[in-house]
Amino acid sequence: MSTLNVDALVGNTSANAITVRGEGSATTSLQQGLAKAWSHLNVNGGTPAIRDTFNIASISDIGTGNTRNTFTNAMSNANFAAPSSADAFNFSSVESYATTHYQQRVGNTSGSSTDRDHNVSTVHGDLA
Repeated sequence: MSTLNVDALVGNTSANAITVRGEGSATTSLQQGLAKAWSHLNVNGGTPAIRDTFNIASISDIGTGNTRNTFTNAMSNANFAAPSSADAFNFSSVESYATTHYQQRVGNTSGSSTDRDHNVSTVHGDLA
C-alpha cells in the first residue's frame, strides 16, 4: 500500500478540474462529488442546538419544526441539492433555498410541523 501526503490538490490542466476514476471506466468530478455543507441539529424542546456541522455559520429557529441553516461560505446559486431527514416516524424537507442559507422543515405523520431531535441535512452544489 502506498501513502500520498499532500496539503493541496490542484488540477493539471485547470486548477478546479480534478477527476476521479470510479467504477469501470467512469470518471467523476472530485469537486462535484464533495458535500459543500451539512448539519446535524437537535431541535427537540423548541430551541435548536447544533450537534455538529460543516460550512454552517449559524442556525435560527423560524418556528415549530422550522430551522434556517446559514452558510459560512455561500453557494454560487440557489439550485443546490439538500436532502434531509429526521428521527423515526417524522419527515424532513428543505423548503427554502438561497445562496446564503436554506430552511429545513420537520413534520410528523399527520403533516404538522414538530420540533424533533436528530435533524440532518447535506448540501451538494457549487460554492460561490
